[in-house]
Amino acid sequence: MMSLRLESFQAQAGRWPASGRHVLAQYDDDSVVVYQAYRPSIGRFAAEHGYFGGGFSLGRMSWIKPNFLWMMYRCGWATKEGQEVVLAVWLAREAFDQILSLAVPSTFWDHRYADREAWQADVARSDVRLQWDPDHDPHGNPVTRRAVQLGLRGRVLARYAKEWIRRIENITDYVHEQHARLNSGGVAALETPAERVYPCLPSSQVGADA
Repeated sequence: MMSLRLESFQAQAGRWPASGRHVLAQYDDDSVVVYQAYRPSIGRFAAEHGYFGGGFSLGRMSWIKPNFLWMMYRCGWATKEGQEVVLAVWLAREAFDQILSLAVPSTFWDHRYADREAWQADVARSDVRLQWDPDHDPHGNPVTRRAVQLGLRGRVLARYAKEWIRRIENITDYVHEQHARLNSGGVAALETPAERVYPCLPSSQVGADA
């Protein structure tokens, strides 16, 4: 039985901010849910063992997304090659906050750095990359609001892969079911993970045009 809390997409969309940079996520006092999509061998290993191993590489950057619909846009509702298995990962909330605190933007922000050299030095030192992208509606169309994804590498990725995980679930069947409902009944038929704005994003991570 899947552990995600679900709610009508339309009910949630009416409450979400229409614009600006926001972390939409399902969270409680203990954990924050993030999503990843992998080829079956990696995804199924993680769901069965409760950590990332097997063919999972600690030598390359791995991106996590707290926003379900951004993940659906990225993986094509689990149809894209190499992204056929979608995982919901319950990450310790204190770990998620630590990841945010370590994040360096993937592009130069003049409000945060004196010059590009300072930003590039920060990028080289950091094990966490922060990127804001257009959020997307269920059909994959971009919206005004921005969604975050976080790239992990090095020691942070190693801790994420095992130490910081509370639970991992393979939600691919649910993804396929909701995609079918979307195609047959439109957004009115869609139930997505219940998400709200995460309250602890440092102001230095939001950006000047939030």
